[in-house]
Amino acid sequence: MNYSVLDLAVITEGQTPADAIQNSRDLARHVEEWGYTRFWMAEHHNMENIASSATSVLIGHVAEATSTLRVGSGGVMLPNHSPLIIAEQFGTLASIYPGRIDLGLGRAPGTDQVTAQAIRPDRMQQVRQFPQNVKQLQQYFSGDNRSSNVRAIPGEGTEVPIWILGSSTDSAHLAAALGLPYVFASHFSPGQLMAALKVYREKFQPSDQLSEPFVMPCVNVVAADTDQQAEYLATSLKQMFMGVVTGERKPMPPPVDDMSTVWNTRQKMAVEQMLKYTFIGSGETIKGKVAKFVEQTAADELMIATYIFDHKQRLKSHRIFAEIMREDTS
Repeated sequence: MNYSVLDLAVITEGQTPADAIQNSRDLARHVEEWGYTRFWMAEHHNMENIASSATSVLIGHVAEATSTLRVGSGGVMLPNHSPLIIAEQFGTLASIYPGRIDLGLGRAPGTDQVTAQAIRPDRMQQVRQFPQNVKQLQQYFSGDNRSSNVRAIPGEGTEVPIWILGSSTDSAHLAAALGLPYVFASHFSPGQLMAALKVYREKFQPSDQLSEPFVMPCVNVVAADTDQQAEYLATSLKQMFMGVVTGERKPMPPPVDDMSTVWNTRQKMAVEQMLKYTFIGSGETIKGKVAKFVEQTAADELMIATYIFDHKQRLKSHRIFAEIMREDTS
């Protein structure tokens, strides 16, 4: 089974955005060696803890440092952009790194509402036009668009693979209707996972890009030598998600010995609900949890997000995960 990485270029306490970007590039080099299939980066704005706002720029930075890894967006928030500009950006990437670029598309703002308004005042209108804009992107990437008055150059004829990202059944209906592969954000929004996968598979219509449904759910993974060490490292992840709940998106803090000194009961319940599909522990512990999740979802590929304060420990977590995935397929 293929396994892939979702990365946000997370900024930790004491780091600069440049440090976070360099760590992402270094991580990509390592996961390529360890057999990961994709390395995707996600668009977020106005957050002190995330440096992946200029997503297409970072994709090029990572692709330049690797040679076989597929690199893409998980995702680009299309209502923030003109479909033509995204077609040109990703068409340029596909021209430089042929056969290695993916384009995952979402419709959320990737930020707060005030910033979303600053990005694009007519954003809500673009959200309603999301299905039409996805189709427009497909047209720009096709060779058939050469007779159009508006052409994406570079981009035309590159046929960059498009994926639909989502966290609800709405996105499942769209991915199914367009016959596109589907990525579910179960790493932070687990509630509708099973319902969305059911809708997607039942409603799927084959397309030129995809003949059968293809599902890639995303989960959080924190792996270490022991369960105890992994639980300790995972307190940084929990604090980061607590920032989502409270609206304080500060750089990711170091781990703590006792989360009860950091959060209250309400915050704990909210974070634990978001982290339903989060696998923490030693390789042996995680192996069973991942196998059960794959069986429940019938996932075709698995994407993992790993938020760990120390970069070396983060690398180690990805290596451990790769080892257990290779064991399962050997």
